[in-house]
Amino acid sequence: MPQIEVTAKRPQRWDVPFGDAMREQDVDQLLQIEPFCSIDPERFPSTLPLRSILKNDTRVNRYSPGAIVVREGDYGSSAFLVLRGKVRVVLSGLDEEVLGRVPENKPGFFKSMLRQLRNPKLPEVRRHVSFESELVANDSHEVDNLAQTRVFLQDVPRILENTRSLVLSEGEIFGELAALTRSPRSATILADGEAVLLEIRWQGLRDLMQRTEALRQHIEQLYRENSLRVHLRETPLLSHLSAEHLEAVAEATQFETHGDFQWNETFDTDSRGTEAEAIVGEPLIVEEGAACEGLVLVRSGFARLSYRFGHGHRTLAYLGKGQVFGLAESIKKASVEEPVLMKTSLRALGYVDVLRIPQAVLEKHVFPNVPKDLISQAAEKHALHCTEHHCDLHAETLGGEQEQVDTGLLEFLVERRFINGERAMLVDLDRCTRCDDCIRACAATHDNNPRFIRHGHQHDSTMIAHACMHCVDPVCMIGCPTGAIGRDMTTGIVQINDLTCIGCSICSESCPYGNIRMVEARDSSGAIVIDDSTQQPIHKATKCDLCADQPMGPACQHACPHDALVRLDLGNLGELSEWLSR
Repeated sequence: MPQIEVTAKRPQRWDVPFGDAMREQDVDQLLQIEPFCSIDPERFPSTLPLRSILKNDTRVNRYSPGAIVVREGDYGSSAFLVLRGKVRVVLSGLDEEVLGRVPENKPGFFKSMLRQLRNPKLPEVRRHVSFESELVANDSHEVDNLAQTRVFLQDVPRILENTRSLVLSEGEIFGELAALTRSPRSATILADGEAVLLEIRWQGLRDLMQRTEALRQHIEQLYRENSLRVHLRETPLLSHLSAEHLEAVAEATQFETHGDFQWNETFDTDSRGTEAEAIVGEPLIVEEGAACEGLVLVRSGFARLSYRFGHGHRTLAYLGKGQVFGLAESIKKASVEEPVLMKTSLRALGYVDVLRIPQAVLEKHVFPNVPKDLISQAAEKHALHCTEHHCDLHAETLGGEQEQVDTGLLEFLVERRFINGERAMLVDLDRCTRCDDCIRACAATHDNNPRFIRHGHQHDSTMIAHACMHCVDPVCMIGCPTGAIGRDMTTGIVQINDLTCIGCSICSESCPYGNIRMVEARDSSGAIVIDDSTQQPIHKATKCDLCADQPMGPACQHACPHDALVRLDLGNLGELSEWLSR
């Protein structure tokens, strides 16, 4: 029987604009103010004109006094420019109860069963682009998430009484850090009186920065300043410093980036050579044997901690956001005259932001002004015990029982960047009977289309299956032209908005783990949807969504009859160790 086909117009980047209220006169007004009036429209190609970016990738939001613009901890995907009024950035002291977080609203048992009964008989049936009227902005997850954050603080002066905050005025930009790094918001920001803000989704911000050197430098400077101060505030060793000493530390701290922001483009475990060759090829942040020159704080990304072993190097650990390097050496250097040498090397895994606090600043502003017991606790927490042939890292450094994780497994996770996975699918092959109950459960939950492949890289009896890991750094989001792939603002789950996915396959090609697939879309009758201009099937991106709308969570994990499958944060070695030793 011949395959049934229907034709449709292939979805485009701006079929679903960011906001449906941007008129031509609104764009004209934007082009008369900074930074847009200084941007040369000739630098933009005809396929991506400046006016179209402003019209489709921005929207104007109006906020009443006390309205929360962004909440600390929510994942961000847009930046904001203050057009009128002021906003207040709350750095610390705001009670969580006033933030108005919406509890998870997953369907109950009967609603879930009804969904199973209504599943289509054919896979990949989409509420699709056959009718352009379906593509309305209100279907965008971006708009829905915005509505969730419209929380108002009724008694602002009282609530802010014991908080630390600062005010941003007209012309200032905020939120660019979370937007560009796919990370949680670092502060809560609310309207300080009536305020009008221009919200720029990160795809538009990226395109503007690529073609506007002044804007790029401005954003990067904001990124450096905001990243620096927020990170210093969150570092326990520095939290007891007075404002004067903390500012002195901030002024002297150096901001550095190592590696490539789009590290996935060159990441290929099969062509990296041996482990020793791969380690040597990684960007060096601090080298073993070098003189101690201060403290290194990891702001974002991952770094490999290694030491020389025989003719090569051995991985000791990996450090992530919020962790420090060189503290023991810095403390020792403060008490002796001769040079203190670093016991290990620190290398960038992919893309890493670090902050360096010079030794002289530590000795003048930190060590004399921090309680000695706090310094001792910090030193013990990050202690390294090295002999000529072996190094041990204190278990608390990575927040778990690292010594129970086999060195070979640790190197396996680091080499293949699986440490990036916050919800990786691990399979214990000693327990797995290959019954495929996990796949059937996934298919039953996702319209007859299983969202993962039950095979992958192995270390001994542990396998990392091909399922979306909902990464700490989801590089799949970098190139998406429409914003169709993004994080849920509260859970951090990486999701695909089917209506705005144009089937370009950039996310699939960007995923370094091969966990996103492109599939042919069908309409409700089961017919394959064909592009009316190219006569080729229209494809859509598909991947694991962690069963975000199911009351029991991941169906694959709950369906396994032998407790052989689990979804784990591979950045938490304590959790991994507990599962391996169960």
